[in-house]
Amino acid sequence: MQQAIRVAVDAVVFGYEPDEGVSVLLITRKYPPFQKQWALPGGLVKNEESLEVAVRRELQEEAGMAVSYLEQLYTFGAPDRDPRNRVVSVAYYGLVRPKDYQLLAQTDAEDVAWFNIKKLPRLAFDHKTIVTTAIQRLRGKIAYEPVGFELLDPQFPFSDLEKLYQTLLDRDLDRRNFKKKIMGYGFIEELRETVQRGAGRPAHLYRFNKKKYFELKESGYNFDLFV
Repeated sequence: MQQAIRVAVDAVVFGYEPDEGVSVLLITRKYPPFQKQWALPGGLVKNEESLEVAVRRELQEEAGMAVSYLEQLYTFGAPDRDPRNRVVSVAYYGLVRPKDYQLLAQTDAEDVAWFNIKKLPRLAFDHKTIVTTAIQRLRGKIAYEPVGFELLDPQFPFSDLEKLYQTLLDRDLDRRNFKKKIMGYGFIEELRETVQRGAGRPAHLYRFNKKKYFELKESGYNFDLFV
């Protein structure tokens, strides 16, 4: 029997704001199935496209976004995941700062918006499973690779980094040990600049030294925050 399987891509784009927490980008579907229901940006891969080209095109077409950090997440292939026909979806996840983007719903997206990962609406297809898988992957990955810096401003108070890790891991951290451990790696630099937030004392700003991190990684040094 000849196969009749189509290949699609879906994108789980995470954003982070210190006051809002971690959010995920969703679009409202313009057409059936699941018309007017929230879903992940995505769609079918064209014959001439690679998977990564396809997912970047869908993000641009449906949300007006060009995402620099994208990583392949997992392949979702349940036979009944799409009521129209057999569709296998290769999902990607990305990390961005929401304030860097002006969202624009286009093509088959009616609307586009950010939703806190703890307050997600009902999602089309198996997209809730895809989002859950992406959250689990991100929580696992930030413990051994500092990808979370993609979500922070280039210069940030240390409290933003602490809050990001606490939000992603969904648990409290020992703040003193966390700072001692992560500063000990040497790829976070304390700057002379400060920022004033609230009525307290100004907080020093920090930055992630990507060059230093990759030098350590190439030398065989392992980043593991919770060893």
